[in-house]
Formats: sequence, structure tokens, C-alpha cells
Amino acid sequence: MARKAKVEGEARFTPKRAKNVVAVAKVLGPAVIPVVAPLAVRAAGVAREAYDRYQARKLGVSVERLSEYTGRGAALHARMAGLAEGCRDLQKSEKASKADTEFAKDALGTLEQLSATVRAAERMPAARRKSAHRAVAGELERLEGQLLHRLGI
Repeated sequence: MARKAKVEGEARFTPKRAKNVVAVAKVLGPAVIPVVAPLAVRAAGVAREAYDRYQARKLGVSVERLSEYTGRGAALHARMAGLAEGCRDLQKSEKASKADTEFAKDALGTLEQLSATVRAAERMPAARRKSAHRAVAGELERLEGQLLHRLGI
């Protein structure tokens, strides 16, 4: 028991130890900073790049387009952009019937309204924003299902 108390006493950070640490830092600091600073900057850059790739993969967009999708509704905006691109492809398709092109036109109008809803939800209290996001996500699922059906997937 006495030995345990002695070991715990040694681990305490005393003013004398603090003074010694500061003295060592004053001596080693000027020699270590020029070596450590570039490594720290490079490590921060690599970490940021990895985080950006993770975010882009999570949203389903390229890293270059990641800055277009920010805020709490970023994932919904990314889904809407993908769905809008699919609708435009359906409109341009030679196989598309008149009903398919009409669906694509209506879907693009709906997507504009949903996008406005998500932008407006950014300023709402959390509970209302989450409710609005759930409603938009449900509508996106419906539209995605219809688009996939019309594309024959």
C-alpha cells in the first residue's frame, strides 16, 4: 500500500516539474519547430483530403462537386441533382414515350419545389427541419422509383 501511494505521488505534476518542462521546451523548441511544422501542415492536408473523399462518397458525388452540397440538407440536394440528371436523360432518350417525357418534365418541376423546401428548412428549428427533410426524402424515393421504372431498371 505504501509503495502504491509512493508511485501515485511520483506521477503528480508539481510546479517544479512544470518549470522543468518549460525550460526543456525553450531549449528544444527552436530546433524542433522547423522540422515538425511542415510535417504537421502536410498531415493536416492529407487528413482534409481524406475527409473530403469520405464526404463525397457519402453524398454520392465527385470530390470536385462537393462544395455545391453544403448544410444539413446536402444529402437531399445531392439526391435531387442525381434525380434531375436522370430526368434530363429520360427526356433526351430516343426510346422515351410522350408519357415518359411528360413525367420527366413534371418531376423536374417537383424537384425545384423540393429543393426550395430543403433550403427553407435550413433556417427551421431542428424538429421542423427533420420533419421537412423526412417528407422530402419520401417524395424523392417515390420519384426515384418511378424514374427507375421508366428507365427499365
